[in-house]
Amino acid sequence: MAAEEARAAADVLRSLARHLNCLNEDNKSTRKRALESIRKETVGDKGLPSSELQEVFAALLKPVLKCVSDPAERCRETAIQTITDFIRGVPKPEDGLPYLMPCLAQRLGAKEIQEPAEELRLSMVELLSLAVEVCGRKLAPYLDDMIKILQRTTVDPFPDVKRESCRCTILFARCVPDHFHMQAESLVKPLMQTLSHQHSRVRVAATEATGAVIQYGTGKNVDDVLSHLAQRLFDDSPQVRKAVTAVVGDWLLHLQDRYSYFHKLIPLLLSSFSDDIPEIRNQAVALWGQVGAQWEKENEDDLKDKMDFLLSPPSRYPPGVERPALGCRELVVRNLSKLMPALGRDAGDWLVQTRVKTLQLLRVLLLHAEDHCTQHLQPLLTTLYRACADPELAARKHCLESAELLGVFVNPEVYLRLLLTEVSNSPSSSSPWGPLMVLGAVLKGSSKEALRPHLLQLGNTLAQPDVCQDSQQVVYLEQLVLCVEVLLRVCEEDCDIISLQLLKVLVTVQSLSTEQELCNKVEECVRCVCLVLGLGGLSDLYRRHMTDLLQWLSDSQHCWTAHSVHKNLLDIIALQSGPVLGEFLPQFLPLLQSCLEPSRDPELRLHVFTVLSKLLLNSSNTLNSQRCFGDYVGVFLQALLLPNLVWRAGRTAAAVRTSALSCLLALLQGGAISKEQVLSVEPKLIADLISALEEDSQLSRLLASRSLETLMSITAHCLSPDTCNKIYPELLKRVDDSSDEVRAEALKALSVWFSSLGKDYDPNTCRPHLQFLYQQLLLYLDDPDQRIQLIVLDVLKVGSIADPILLQQEVEAVRDKQRSAEYCDQLLSHIRSHTA
Repeated sequence: MAAEEARAAADVLRSLARHLNCLNEDNKSTRKRALESIRKETVGDKGLPSSELQEVFAALLKPVLKCVSDPAERCRETAIQTITDFIRGVPKPEDGLPYLMPCLAQRLGAKEIQEPAEELRLSMVELLSLAVEVCGRKLAPYLDDMIKILQRTTVDPFPDVKRESCRCTILFARCVPDHFHMQAESLVKPLMQTLSHQHSRVRVAATEATGAVIQYGTGKNVDDVLSHLAQRLFDDSPQVRKAVTAVVGDWLLHLQDRYSYFHKLIPLLLSSFSDDIPEIRNQAVALWGQVGAQWEKENEDDLKDKMDFLLSPPSRYPPGVERPALGCRELVVRNLSKLMPALGRDAGDWLVQTRVKTLQLLRVLLLHAEDHCTQHLQPLLTTLYRACADPELAARKHCLESAELLGVFVNPEVYLRLLLTEVSNSPSSSSPWGPLMVLGAVLKGSSKEALRPHLLQLGNTLAQPDVCQDSQQVVYLEQLVLCVEVLLRVCEEDCDIISLQLLKVLVTVQSLSTEQELCNKVEECVRCVCLVLGLGGLSDLYRRHMTDLLQWLSDSQHCWTAHSVHKNLLDIIALQSGPVLGEFLPQFLPLLQSCLEPSRDPELRLHVFTVLSKLLLNSSNTLNSQRCFGDYVGVFLQALLLPNLVWRAGRTAAAVRTSALSCLLALLQGGAISKEQVLSVEPKLIADLISALEEDSQLSRLLASRSLETLMSITAHCLSPDTCNKIYPELLKRVDDSSDEVRAEALKALSVWFSSLGKDYDPNTCRPHLQFLYQQLLLYLDDPDQRIQLIVLDVLKVGSIADPILLQQEVEAVRDKQRSAEYCDQLLSHIRSHTA
């Protein structure tokens, strides 16, 4: 049978002799036709059976291989196709390797590209891949040629050549593992160059080839490729990320020296747990489960006790999260110390995507480490502090998720020792809100029972002046409020023992904030305090703690300045406590007196007077809610208001006097002061008000006029004639004031002056005063401002009760001289009707 096959092959070769001779012709068309004829008669549609093809292949290989270098592209193409068909069809293709491999190495492995046609380079690499598939281990002697070719084709300019070269690399590594490892290292560099190619399919192929090269290599090049593979985890193509996940998972399962690289490979695989594509996440979870199960089986003796006793998850394990297997958890626990430095560095990387990915990985690691993360708490917290200051929202979100897990797994006694120290020192740092943000998240993950013994420590720390008063940054204040909210939500009624501290924090935030939204949050939080403590409302809360709050303010009042937060605290507490304030006047008024001493900062006094005026305008619901304020009015006037009405040089001092006048007017109009109390300080008070009528400030003159008007209304018919005669000249001066509003108020005060004259005011004795006053007022009936004319007319009508005959005489005397004679007629008619 063999002889027959040999004769048949010889016959075929004789028939092909002329075509073989034509391969040496100069005419390219002749060479082309010869190659096409050879292909048609050997491996074409009507080609030879495989038994005869082997002999023909041996005879034709060398002349056809020469055509692979033919100048004509079509000839080279036909030659490559012919050889490919022969390799695919002959039973023993390895016989042609001694000639095929040097030819391919010469065409593909040279430093310069020998084959200019991209499609032909692709065909030759496909031919090489076919040879690897069909020859297998028999390619081992040609290791050098193969590596030389793959080094060049992996970085070929044509993307399809790169892909096929990567495929060929994988096939070759699997076929000759015993030899491949000797030169696998030389493929790492070209693969890393290809790994960042712009085509995603090329990146996928390069990733898979890298996996094979490392898997079947010496294992010494893992460090050289890890950073490149880590970058591919951020690849825009899901297929690339999927390939990286598969490669890393395979290494963790099968890499010979994988135990040495666990701490470097585990983060890459676990990073895929947070991939956007569910398929990749599921792939990573499945591979990681296999890794954990394999490691658990390989270390069964070491894990025996844990396998028997540590089966139940922690009591507050995150809902909806499947707990990793024991082997997976142990792998993370044993490698976490090696991972922490890298996590800390990458969490502060300049690239946003690196920081976000790192913090996502941190959460996965903490889910595996569980309570073992306690021993790494300090570096973990440092990383979280920095991440909380990250401008990227996603980074902060994942950071807080990790912090919450610390609250689940770590004992509060341990984390509070570190966290509260950092919170106390943080206001001086560049990102003071970081520790507070972490604290809020950790508390959120903790349990009510675990936090109960530490509530006083927590409350006292948050209420420290260095913590709640030293930063006005909105984000810092928001985190303070958040910590209070979390404590109320987690500990509920247990917060009763720190309700004072929480109230101090909330009122401090409200006093520092300029954001309405934040103030609304504070108000909501205060209502929440009332709710969890079972109180009826804000008044009950303030009533419970008012003594302590006023003492808190009093303890520091000696060092208050215009820039202290305490003046705003006084404002918030006094106004929000409402009717409760009237119950604590003995404690509140000394605090006010101390703040309003003339020696104190004028700007501070100005602010306190502003607060006080608000209280006095609504005294029935604030200072006088218990109808007891009258008992303190004398002290209030003598110690608080009158000393601040004394004239002192300077604009600030003038502003203080204006504020004091505002408070005095509010007091007089509020109804909390009696006639007797006003009369007890009447000489000093009237003297100060008369002085205030000369102030440069229009507002001060206006307030002084109104205050005199109100004072005369309260003390109607009780002022002495001498006092009355001191007042009206000063008011007359103000009728000539530059401000129309002050003029009108002065005239209204004169109207009240007439109404308040008592029985002791003898018209005959005081006739010169009344005559002078009537004469001056009559002059103003000709005032250019008609509104003033009408007011003066009303004042004279009221003033007619003092001495109508005198007024009638004065009117008649000037009637013919007045431009506004009609007003005189009206006034005379009024006098006659009332005297009749």
